[in-house]
Amino acid sequence: MAKKRPQTKATKPQLKDGARAAGVSEPVPVVGAREPCPCGSGRRYKACHGRAAAHAVTELVQRPFEGLAGECDWVAMRELVPAATVALTLKDGLPEGVPSVTLATVLPMAWPALRRDDGSVLLGLQNDTPSGDLSRDLAGTLQRALAATPGMPVTGGGAEADGVRLQDLLDPQAPFEPVVHSGFEFWIPESAEQASPEVAASLERADAAAIPTVKLADVDSAYWCETPEKNHLRWVMPHPEEQLLDALARLHAAGTDSLGEGTRLVGSFRAHGLMVPVWDLPSGMGAEECEKPAAEFAERLTEALASDVPLTAEERRARGGLTNRQVTLS
Repeated sequence: MAKKRPQTKATKPQLKDGARAAGVSEPVPVVGAREPCPCGSGRRYKACHGRAAAHAVTELVQRPFEGLAGECDWVAMRELVPAATVALTLKDGLPEGVPSVTLATVLPMAWPALRRDDGSVLLGLQNDTPSGDLSRDLAGTLQRALAATPGMPVTGGGAEADGVRLQDLLDPQAPFEPVVHSGFEFWIPESAEQASPEVAASLERADAAAIPTVKLADVDSAYWCETPEKNHLRWVMPHPEEQLLDALARLHAAGTDSLGEGTRLVGSFRAHGLMVPVWDLPSGMGAEECEKPAAEFAERLTEALASDVPLTAEERRARGGLTNRQVTLS
């Protein structure tokens, strides 16, 4: 069930010789704990603003995307989908000189964000972040990208402990509609004659590692993927975990938790506060063949979620089995 990430994680963007030649500066060094705080208080950083930053690092936000449109798809793009993009809409509109803001699963050389020559912004989602609040870290990166010089990648850096979050920057009413790509061709704008050698090499590595993935059309936040041994359906669901486990247990005990002949509910991921049930599929079952069975399963699941009857002994055993087959991603 484990996903295959298209890029090796990196805590900071890797600035290659080609990037330096293009005018990308080295990241500003992080202030040491014993050095004077940059605020000018005269105290050491660890005793001043570093105290709040240290607390922020350890304070884990379980559902960082809660309240955003498309929370389940945010989770899928962060943890499950190799190559995808989605247009983002800011609450206060686009700043002057920024024609668009696009969320991407991953960017070349693990850059956190990129301001293109035309001023448009790409924000990378599958990067390590410095604190326990993924939403705040991404919002800080987005703010730096909006103010960055066109043509430059945005280097890593910690957000303020009381900084804004994505929920403060993005329009909650705007649609969130991911576009899944077969590869990472979206890295290179159509106007570019050719990519730098570093970006081209990164693109080649990422394309080679990407698992073919398709977003189903008839149900929300369900993603079919192909692996050498078998295919899978990974379905990010918004329901509370305990309620969803009960519902899945009822369906399993009734023999109605599959998506058809040769398919099997094998377990689930737990990611950013949500559950992601996973089905094994026959290698010949493509995304289109999943659409109708998934829609029918969604109807059965809705009925099971509505039941408040105590679980039977058989259903409790099924629930225990499902719990034992959970894998926590984040």
